[in-house]
Amino acid sequence: MPPGKRRQSNAMLYTLITFVGLFIIATTVAVIYYVKAEELRTTTKEAQDELSDMATTEEVRTVGALVGAQLPGQSNLGTALQHFDAMTGLVMGSPVPATSAEVKVSNARDAVGTLMTRAEPYITLPAADPNAADPNGPDPNQVALTTMMAELLGGLERTIDEKDAVALQLQELQQRFNDATALWQQTEQDLTAQVGGYQQQVEETKADYNNLKSLLEQNSEQRAANLLKQVEDERTKSRQLNQDLLKTRAQLQVAQQRLGDALTEVSKVQPQPDQEAAAHTADGAIILVDESAGIVHVNLGSDDRVYRGLTFSVYDRASGVPRDGVAKAEVEVFSIAKKTAIARVLSSDKRNPIATNDIVANLIWDADKANEFVIAGDFDLNKDEKPDYNAPEAIQALIEKWGGAVSQTVSAKTDFVILGTKPAVSSEPTLEDLAVDPDAQQKYNAAQRRLAYYNSIQEQAQALYIPIFTYDRFLHFTGYQNQIGKPGAF
Repeated sequence: MPPGKRRQSNAMLYTLITFVGLFIIATTVAVIYYVKAEELRTTTKEAQDELSDMATTEEVRTVGALVGAQLPGQSNLGTALQHFDAMTGLVMGSPVPATSAEVKVSNARDAVGTLMTRAEPYITLPAADPNAADPNGPDPNQVALTTMMAELLGGLERTIDEKDAVALQLQELQQRFNDATALWQQTEQDLTAQVGGYQQQVEETKADYNNLKSLLEQNSEQRAANLLKQVEDERTKSRQLNQDLLKTRAQLQVAQQRLGDALTEVSKVQPQPDQEAAAHTADGAIILVDESAGIVHVNLGSDDRVYRGLTFSVYDRASGVPRDGVAKAEVEVFSIAKKTAIARVLSSDKRNPIATNDIVANLIWDADKANEFVIAGDFDLNKDEKPDYNAPEAIQALIEKWGGAVSQTVSAKTDFVILGTKPAVSSEPTLEDLAVDPDAQQKYNAAQRRLAYYNSIQEQAQALYIPIFTYDRFLHFTGYQNQIGKPGAF
């Protein structure tokens, strides 16, 4: 082949090879570009779907206005969640639990709904929406907390105003009572003085009458007539004095009636105090129960002046201390720490066992002070239907054993009075009785003094609103009812 043709043939071959190579390269690049384009299109669609799930196009466009300024180091969603947690903390308090927004909203709705239900008796809710799911009333969770707080604050202000008005009314009634008391006391003093004066005049008239009668019997008829006239004058004067005395007594009754009316008006506004309130106050509570070992733990210790051998009555935490003091169980302390103590169960009701948070109480023992008692009356300690001569001393020993004190007189310092049965007093002994028992008169006088002491203690306790307990109630309130019959109880 000629050289010129060989070179032309090689050039065409090279051109063909180059074209084929470029075609292969272009085809490969096109395929790669297509695959990458499809991947990008798929990724873009997935990202668009995820973005659509998180926010609409309008929300994405206005995300800055919806969320506000981004917090440092936070995305728009993180910033919104931070604000949401702050709002949840404002409603539920801190710390905010790490859970979903749905759970946080549900917990907040439940808490607000509970508060709204409790507040319904005290606030006026908005009118029901007839188009709502429940036309009978508004959803408590849809009522603004500010509305509820405003309603409650308004009710509190009205209550304070009513309280101030009642206090003012009570002050006015108290002033009227004080004025009536002062008037009654002054009237009583004046009437007493007048009664005393009239009584003295009556006595003087009687003395004069007796003198005149004596003179009448000793002198002449003329003298007798004059004296009789004087006697008649004195009788008239005496009758006048008696009429004045009756009038004075009537005025005293009117003053006493007015005082009673004033006391009645005051009692309507200010009721009589509960004189047994201190006896129904719990001293402590059960914090742990070991039923198998028959022991309990109480929240009182040596810091509260608890000591070994101290007994407590146990009462239900819900019902509190009943009026009769009858307990569900009785316990006795045998081990003491600074803040707690362990007590053995002396008696209990299997149908109503001791439970955690049940309260304990002892009428005599007090963590802050020594209670003062007064004892009066007859007591049958051994249940033989006869008064025991040493009963007051035995009860006094129990009181002092538990840290209390005993006084012989009722005063403002007296905390409780323990009354037995009223002392029996037989008729005054005759000469025949004295012949049989020379000490009968002394026994009679002693019984009279014991009865007078009993009545005096009872009247003073009632006047000062001091709680009065029978012997059995005293044992119930001290957790000692089931121990009294055992050896060494006293």
